[in-house]
Order: sequence, then C-alpha cells, then structure tokens
Amino acid sequence: MNFHLSFLLLEILVFLRAVALNSPPPLPLRPIPSWRQLQFHSRRLSMFFHFGVNTFTDSERGSGHESPSIFNPERLNASQWMDAAQSAGAQLVILTVKHHDGFCLWPSAYTNFSVASSSWRGGKGDVVAEFVAAARERGLDVGFYLSPWDLHESCYGDTLLYNEFYLAQLRELLTGYGPISEVWLDGAKSPTAVNMSYDFELWFDTIHQLQPGANIFSDAGPDIRWVGNEYGEAGQPCWAMANRSSITIGRSDGQYLMSGESAGTDWLPPECDISIRPGWFWHRNEAPKSLEQLLDVFYKSSARNCLLLLNVPPNSSGLIDESDFQTLERFSSAIDSIFSVNLAANPLSVTASSVRSSSFGPKQILDERMETFWAPMQGESTGWIELDLGKVSMFNALEIREPVNMGQRVMEYHVEAWDSELGWYLVSNGSTIGYRKVDRLEEDQVCAARLVRLLIDTSRGDPLICFFGLYFDMYNLRHLSSI
Repeated sequence: MNFHLSFLLLEILVFLRAVALNSPPPLPLRPIPSWRQLQFHSRRLSMFFHFGVNTFTDSERGSGHESPSIFNPERLNASQWMDAAQSAGAQLVILTVKHHDGFCLWPSAYTNFSVASSSWRGGKGDVVAEFVAAARERGLDVGFYLSPWDLHESCYGDTLLYNEFYLAQLRELLTGYGPISEVWLDGAKSPTAVNMSYDFELWFDTIHQLQPGANIFSDAGPDIRWVGNEYGEAGQPCWAMANRSSITIGRSDGQYLMSGESAGTDWLPPECDISIRPGWFWHRNEAPKSLEQLLDVFYKSSARNCLLLLNVPPNSSGLIDESDFQTLERFSSAIDSIFSVNLAANPLSVTASSVRSSSFGPKQILDERMETFWAPMQGESTGWIELDLGKVSMFNALEIREPVNMGQRVMEYHVEAWDSELGWYLVSNGSTIGYRKVDRLEEDQVCAARLVRLLIDTSRGDPLICFFGLYFDMYNLRHLSSI
C-alpha cells in the first residue's frame, strides 16, 4: 500500500513539476509550411484582375489573332482598382499579365502582340507598371498570372522554342517590377490545342531563383494548389497537405484537390478562385453576385482552411464597375460586422482536459497569435477545452484555428454547449481545422449558452489549438439579413 501511495505521489510531483516549468513546445508534425506559405495563410483575401483584349471583344477566350489596336482603356486608373481591393479587405492583388490569347499587358521585347502595338497611351503604356505602382502605394502585395497556353505565338508547340520564350517573359516580369509575392499559372487549354510540353519544374526553379519570396500557384504547387473548381468551394475535410507526385497539372482530380490528404507529404495549401461575375472578364450584360452569394462563398472557402481569390474584372474604360465596387464594400462590411465582436474573448474561466505545461494552458486560445496555443499532455491525441462565458451569450458562428506552423493535426472535432435541462448537446462538428475553420449554424439557428466546449475527437499527433471564437452572424437570419 505504501509503495503504491509513494509511486502515485511521485507521479503527481512529476506532473506538477512539468506544469510549473516552461516545457518546450512539442515537435512540429511534418510537413510544415515555409515562410512564404505562412504569409499566404495569414492573408484575409486576395483579388484577381482579368483584363486584356477579351475585355474589348466581349469574350472569355480570345483567338490570339485580335488586332492590338482594340485595346484602348481610355480611363484606365489602376489606383481605382486598388481602392476596390482595399475596400474588400484584400492584401494581395494578381493581374492577368497574359491570358490564353497571348496579348501582353507590358511591352515585352519578345512579341509584337502587346500594349506596345496598341493605341493606348500612344503605344507607350505599361499596364503592369501602373498596376504594380498603384499596389505598392497602397501597401498591397503583387502577383502575376502568365498563361502557359498561348494562342498567338507561332513557336507554341515547339518544346524548346516555346519554353525559351516563356522563360524569357518570366524573367522580364520577375526582374523588372520589384518584389512579387505570387506567380499564378495553370495547365488550362482546349482539348484541340496544339500539343505542348511545358518544363514546369524549370519554370518553378527560375521563379524561386528570381523571386525567393514568391509563392507559386498551380494544380500541383509547388507552394499553393488549386482547389479543384471555380465555384468557390473547398472540401470537407480540407487538408493543407497533398502529394505533389499524385497531381498532374492540367489533368488533376478535382476532388483530391478540394480535400487534400492527411498523409500528404507536401505542404500545399489550397487557393479558391471565383469571379464576382459569371465570367472572368467584364461583360456589359453581366451583374455581380449578391451579398448572400458572396457570404456563402466565404463560408465554403476562407472558412475551410483555404484562401479566397476573388476576381473583379475592370471594364473596357479601364475602371472597376460601380456595381462591383459597391458589392465589394457591402461584402467587406458584412465580414467586419460578423467578426467584430468575439463573444468568447473574455470568459470567466477556461479549463482543459490536460495541459503540457503552464506555457500551453487553455487561456492561450484567447488571442489570435499563432505562437501561443493550448497543448495537452504529451502523447494525448484527444482532449477538450471548456469556456465559461460568465453569462448566457447568443451565437451562430464559431471559429477555430490551429498553429499550422507546427503542422496540421486535427482530424475530427465537435463543439458542445450546456443546457440545464438537456445537459451537454451538440452545436457543431467537423473534420479538419487548419489555419482557420469557421462553422456557421443552420439558417435561423442560434445557440444561447454560458458553457461551451471544444472537443478534439481524433488527431494526428498531439492536438494544438491557438484560437477559439464565438460570433453572431445577423446575415444568417432571414428576418434580419435584408436590413
């Protein structure tokens, strides 16, 4: 009896000592993001600008045989584009410097199909330069989309000549316009297009050589993957990991890209691209999506461990259409309104099933910093955090974040609330969390509770949580959403 009692006391002393001391954090769980990928995760929104000869021909895909003279945006004002981006809360802006038609928005030395051959600015203009200057003035990061498919250049189809041509244009862009944060390319082309073999890996190496801070987007990364669709929806689950070797650019499995893979060996977070209008380029007879539609896109993209890349195409005068501008302002205002008050920011108490040490206690989830997080006792793959809000609070949206610099871990979770008659009851449940997961309750459903707890049901390794928040989304209530 004395032996067992002594052994129990020893275990208690070891536990108390571990809690009292500042234990080091657990080991990161590979794969983990690079510095530039962490910059990607931290953005609220990115904005795409599709602009080119298609804007003036009322088409989505050009032929490559248009006359450069049709490109003449007489009122082009890139600063107004950046006003639109900032009004939406975007932190990075991406320009289609060359779409599939091959028309270049900068005076490239390697083609006669560019702004230099247009009547705009007397052939002396450079949309890319004006775009970059306006973004820099606003403190916005810059990205370029340079389409691999080129319907204009005669060398397209010749593997050596076209790869040389594409790399030469990449060098112009990546050495002539300052720091670039994202380079966007894809394998999009018609099934009847000339057969062409792109040297993607050489392109990727060149981009990182010239712009070490730039994330590269494609179906297969190497830094950011396509989400697998253009309707603004990430999967459930949505892992930041995938196997690049399982993805073929231009012929990828959309479902795999939506969900990723828990056993993926590469950190390859998804970017979710969708246009504010039905088309990617501006068309006079099209209108922007409604606020309700954009909020639905937000909850299916940014709220699922994904970054939303929203396309807002300038019109033929060279400006963002006023209807698009107003929609962006309403969208940003709605997001700000939803997340302006965190009902879990100042709880009466926060407790947990266990803690690794005092440095990793449950109160660490009250700030939004990735560097501070709750961690359970080493070796535990489940656990819970309980918040006493101090009073009954009404919420219909909840946010959870993992410190993804330590790897993505949670595989299943659920959230409960306490009712004096029902006891603990289910509020929400899900699979992955990642950088940011926001669960919105069913329309018109509101939870009123004082006690709320997050339960981690399954995790690959010790679960780590760096933030938990509760919010009231008035736009999810039918009788209030029109106000």
